[in-house]
Amino acid sequence: MRGVGNKIRLLAAIILMTSLAGCGTQSLKASPQTKGTVVVALPPQAAPNWFLPVFSSAAYSSYNLDVHFLMYRPMVYLNKSSQVDFSRSLITHIGVNSAQTTFTLTLGHKYKWSNGNPITAQDIVFTWDLIKGASSPHSPWPYGAAGSGGVPSLWQSVTATGQNTVVIHLSHAVNPTWFIHNGLTQIWPMPKSVWDKYPGHINHELRFLQSVANSPSNPLYKVVDGPFHFQSWQPNNYWSLVPNAQFGGHRSSVSRLVFQYETSSSNEVLGLKNGSISVGYLPPSLGHVNLANDVKNSTYLFGANYMVINFSPKAANGMGPVFAKTYVRQALQMGIDQPGIIHALYHGSGVPTFGPIPPTPKTIYLDSHLSNPYPFNPKAGLKLLESHGWHEVNGVMTRHGQRLAFPMLYASGSVTTTRMMELIKTDWAREGIQITLRQMPISELLGTINQAHASQWAMGYWGGGWTYQLDYYPTGGNLFASGAGENMGGYQSHTLNRLIQATYQPGSASAVTRRMDQYQQYMVNNLPVLWMPWFPMGYARVIGYNEHAKNIHGTVKYFNPVTDRLYANYWTMGG
Repeated sequence: MRGVGNKIRLLAAIILMTSLAGCGTQSLKASPQTKGTVVVALPPQAAPNWFLPVFSSAAYSSYNLDVHFLMYRPMVYLNKSSQVDFSRSLITHIGVNSAQTTFTLTLGHKYKWSNGNPITAQDIVFTWDLIKGASSPHSPWPYGAAGSGGVPSLWQSVTATGQNTVVIHLSHAVNPTWFIHNGLTQIWPMPKSVWDKYPGHINHELRFLQSVANSPSNPLYKVVDGPFHFQSWQPNNYWSLVPNAQFGGHRSSVSRLVFQYETSSSNEVLGLKNGSISVGYLPPSLGHVNLANDVKNSTYLFGANYMVINFSPKAANGMGPVFAKTYVRQALQMGIDQPGIIHALYHGSGVPTFGPIPPTPKTIYLDSHLSNPYPFNPKAGLKLLESHGWHEVNGVMTRHGQRLAFPMLYASGSVTTTRMMELIKTDWAREGIQITLRQMPISELLGTINQAHASQWAMGYWGGGWTYQLDYYPTGGNLFASGAGENMGGYQSHTLNRLIQATYQPGSASAVTRRMDQYQQYMVNNLPVLWMPWFPMGYARVIGYNEHAKNIHGTVKYFNPVTDRLYANYWTMGG
């Protein structure tokens, strides 16, 4: 079930380059001209539907995570360099024993609940109990990040020692950086005194939480520790937040933050032009447009973009065993003209990729010694296939009766994506590879490209890729390990499994780095997926360009590509 939920996350986190924008621009009373109010445009199907910071798999979306980040404080706060910033975290210290099996967390006193109560170790333990309970096979709803960061099996016990100390015992030694980034970052404490309605009865508690998860006007949501708290909403139109006057960090100078749903690119652009939208986006097709009263910029998130390959023996056209041959995947990769796609279709915005860690934004995880082993070269791809016994029959590479011909599913709604697929089709034809393009709504696509429906597809592309949240330490365990929830193509490699597991293990700094590099080297050379360009993505998680009114400041300066959250409490207006 987790895999299905995370595909919803993909839908929301990387909504592809669709024709988007705005139904509500005229009906919303608040506007940027009202001093202190900032209106942020959101794409269709982007409404938050789970306001609790312990989320179900069906609510694993960037828009829900935005709500959590604005209303609740993460226990561990990561900065732009993917390092723990204790000055902005709820905890001030993480102690690790020599065996690297016990983590002792010390709470600070900078942040409090908005009702004046302190944030306590008991709140953290209560939140962990919810995560653990929702990760159980008997839970009334599945926890969205189960499996990441060792949740729940690695976490042997989580206990409070007094009001300010939490001790976590693990079942075995781990790489502390991995556990902190992918495990501890999952805890966004909820106030136990407010939410613990069924002490000792976790499933009753979870059912209760589910019943109010999408009811933000419930008084229970009044008690927060983040920079904002919920104010109001109008379904299919907008939802709004106002500053938390008791917030212990940088308090917002914006008096109201409005997130407005959009339905068409023309209306969204009109909203930017007339000033009814303060922060918005331009799709790739409008990359040449410069709006007089706005500032345009590009931001890159921390993630990877790829086509999914179906390795199942049941794959359409019998392609699973064919794709299992590494040289076939190499030929396919050499037929993807990433520089050409970026130049011709994205106005030069985008970076070519050839592995799971993008070159942009720069992070400590990228192995800088790697180079692209399969650059665009259809002639070389053709020769590679021929060297393994393939030959053209009526323009299609054929071997032992098997044709290199298959359907390519991709997400509908974007002219740019369609043109990109047509370009790839043309280039693959130069290698004797024939694809039949079939587009479908992204929700249908994500429900199809999985192993449960293996016979219905051979290769798929949803249009944006994967961003590393909440798996900030990018080991690939959730994506490419055998049986992983997001391993939609069913790729299996004992070697890759071993390399991924090694990144979880303890060791010196040099050993940890070496293991991450070895994982990347395998991914680059063996191609479990086909790598695609990494495109800039707007604040609305739409591939394209950010736009903000000239009187809005801080959207670029305070953007964090690692966490990909909205730091709206640092935004200012004026000038």
